[in-house]
Amino acid sequence: MNTETTNAATGTAATRDARRWWDADGGWSTADATGTVLVIDSWLVDEGRVRGLDRHAERFRSACDRFPEAGAEHTDRFMRAVADSLPARGRWFPRVELVDTGPGTRLRMWLRPAPPRTATVRLWTPTGPDRRRLPAVKGADLDHLAALRADATTAGADEALLVSAEGHVVEGASTSIVWWRGDTLCGPPPGPGLLPGITRSLLGGLARTAGLQVVTEQATAPDLAGLPVWTLNALHGIRPVTEGLGRFQDTDAEEAGRWQSRLAALAVPAGELPDSRGEPTKEVSP
Repeated sequence: MNTETTNAATGTAATRDARRWWDADGGWSTADATGTVLVIDSWLVDEGRVRGLDRHAERFRSACDRFPEAGAEHTDRFMRAVADSLPARGRWFPRVELVDTGPGTRLRMWLRPAPPRTATVRLWTPTGPDRRRLPAVKGADLDHLAALRADATTAGADEALLVSAEGHVVEGASTSIVWWRGDTLCGPPPGPGLLPGITRSLLGGLARTAGLQVVTEQATAPDLAGLPVWTLNALHGIRPVTEGLGRFQDTDAEEAGRWQSRLAALAVPAGELPDSRGEPTKEVSP
């Protein structure tokens, strides 16, 4: 049975595991799962607080710009409406979507309870080439990536590792991949074959603030055999890789836990998503 959680800051009701259309004139209305999803983005909401929501919003806007019907201002208003409607209590993993409905495109939010966080991850590498069409657009290859994660589960792992035609580590089906060379945080170089990872960008900022070097490099799985490797995403944050890439030691988990705490400290009230002038849309009590 569906239940409702009231956002104390806005007075709006958020229905558990529900989809809603948003239109500039009419606001929110009940939605179903129809249509072809073109672009998505998602993030963790924990007791009304989110890390990097402005960056998620910008990534979603940029991806939607590929479809002229969406319109940057329209998408920006949608994201502010989403921020205003997020629940102030509980753990949630909302997903925003640009959907092809046939006559045109529409914007939809899917408010989902957050799955449990896991502390480590096992990787599985599929055979054959990377078959994604638009790796830099989150949602463009949604069904393909979901199938890869299902295959990883069947193989006894948690996540599928994607590599380039040259054998270079790229990313996971739902995660960014980074590794440490001593005190240097490393990861694949940006480009059309890589999704811009929000959690990766936040971690890189934390590392630089701590006085550490952050670099990009191309690396094969054998290149990483003796290094600690992490996966990153909005839901789980940092997870050390225990199988399938790099090497894992107990001290790696301890170090990841310290950085996870720093990452969690970046979370702010969801309503502080900046508007187009860079100002918070509203103030919300912690």
